[in-house]
This record gives sequence, C-alpha cells and structure tokens, in this order.
Amino acid sequence: MTAAKLKVIVTRKLPEPVETRLHELFDTELNESDTPFSREALAEAMSRADVLVPTLTDRIDAGLLSQAGERLKLVANYGAGFDHIDVSTALSRGIMVTNTPGVLAEDTADMTMALILAVPRRLKEGAELMQSGDWAGWSPTALMGHRIGGKRLGILGMGRIGQAVARRAKAFGMQIHYHNRRRLREETEDALEATWWESLDQMLARVDVLSVNAPHTPSTFHLLNARRLKLMKPTAYVVNTSRGEVIDENALTRQLRSGDLAGAGLDVFEQGHQVNPRLRALPNVLLLPHMGSATVEGRLEMGEKVIINIKTFADGHRPPDQVVPSML
Repeated sequence: MTAAKLKVIVTRKLPEPVETRLHELFDTELNESDTPFSREALAEAMSRADVLVPTLTDRIDAGLLSQAGERLKLVANYGAGFDHIDVSTALSRGIMVTNTPGVLAEDTADMTMALILAVPRRLKEGAELMQSGDWAGWSPTALMGHRIGGKRLGILGMGRIGQAVARRAKAFGMQIHYHNRRRLREETEDALEATWWESLDQMLARVDVLSVNAPHTPSTFHLLNARRLKLMKPTAYVVNTSRGEVIDENALTRQLRSGDLAGAGLDVFEQGHQVNPRLRALPNVLLLPHMGSATVEGRLEMGEKVIINIKTFADGHRPPDQVVPSML
C-alpha cells in the first residue's frame, strides 16, 4: 500500500503544521474538537485504520487491541512515554508501536528547574498575594523562602531528562546526587559532578530537593511510597515532572499536610487530571497542568517524528523509533 493510501486516524488535535503535513502524505482523519476518544471511539478507529496516532490520554490495553481490525499495523504514538499502550500484546498481534523520544528532554528539564526554583522561594504564594490585591508592601520577614545554592539535589532517574536537570542545577550551585538503575559512566559523572547512590533510601534521607525523572513501569509504581517519603527531611521539597504514578499521591499529601515535607512542585498526577483536592488546598504546593514539555518547538518536533515513523513504515522499512521488547 502506498503512503498516500494509508488510513491514518489521529486521536487528539495536533499543531496545525503537523496536521497539514499528515493530510498531504496520508489519508488522514483528524480530531478537530480535541475531545479525548472514548473507549468505544478508540475501538471503532482501530477497526478502520492502518495507522493509529494516539497520545498519553488513550489507554490502549489488550482488550482494545483484541478489537483491532486486520488493517491496523502501526500505532505511531505522539509522545515519548508508552506505558499507556500494551506493547507486548500489540507486538503479538503483528502491530508495530513507535514513539517520539529525545525531543522533549530540554523542555522538561527547563520546567523541572523552574519548579526547583519556584517552590522553595514561595513564588506561588507571592503571585497569589499580588493577584488578590492584598499586598500591603514590603516587609523584612514576609514570604521568606530558601536559597537553592549549596543544597543537595537528588535526581531519581538519570536518563536524558535527569542529566539535563543536573546540568541546570549544577549551574545554580546545587550539589548533584542521583539514583538510577544503572550507574552513569565515570566521565559523565565527572562532568556533572554527580554522586551515585546505589540505595535510594539512603539518598532520600540526605537530599534537600528531590526531582523525580523516572518513567512509569511496574517496578517504579509507587516507588516513592509512604515509607520512603518519611525518610526525607521535613525541610525537603519534592518535584515531579515525569509520571504521577511513581509517587503515592495520598502519602505525599499526608506528609505535606503534617509538615513532614516542606513543599512540592508537581506537573503530573497519579489519577491524570483528577487531582486530590486536599493537595490543591495546600499553600506550599505548586501544581501545573502537565505542561512540562509544552513548547511549540517540542510539539512540532514530536509531530515530525510521528510522520517520519509512519512514512518509513509505509516505505517498507523499520521506523527509527520502533518500541522493541528490550525497552519494556
């Protein structure tokens, strides 16, 4: 089948240049309303498409894949993470899965650093005071926060994003510590002036700020559980721009409410957009709507990767960003 005749169904609205190019190359069906597909709509799309272009809001499990039509041969995910797709089942049914890695590390690291700066310096409280019109003027003891220079930053997950965070934090004078499944090469550690901790528990007890940059996998689900969160100093801060499921959100909320943690900056949540209302009510928590990678440049680059993966597949070659079993 030629590329022009491939039926491509896109589940969410993408940047206009990406949608235009998809239309030019393939028989593309777009989601103009940007309303997330229901499970029934996903099943229907998968019964008609040669290629499905989902996003992280689409949970494609074994049940849905069992309803896929004979035409569906590629799930070209718009996003680097693929924990919302049952890749093993897809592969067993002859359906290839691709993703868009390597384009969002710098954008996400920028947002992570913004939260590392914002939460200890109480930017949320200061901004809310100004917006409410209640500011009565400068005071020497008002809204005192903490400097980050000289503080210990613990990075959980030292992949592309974790290393990009480390480079930024090092420039702000922070001491870099990390826990990773595999230790970095010596030259990388030396460049980042980073200290590896084989024991996550020991690292947590010693850091002033924790940045969570680990993917969501069965082994990382609630990796930061109640027991581990209690190891952290009451003056410590938690920042998460990776996956909400890595942290036990209820346990984190209890720690913050009780004063056993100083604050948190969160861009992702365990239940997606359904945020714990007790978490929203806390003054020492800065919550963002999963915007860590939301730059025009990054979203366009993601679209370009999706198009390259589909075009390469249509030409009979292996897509450059195919998800393979070793990545699971």
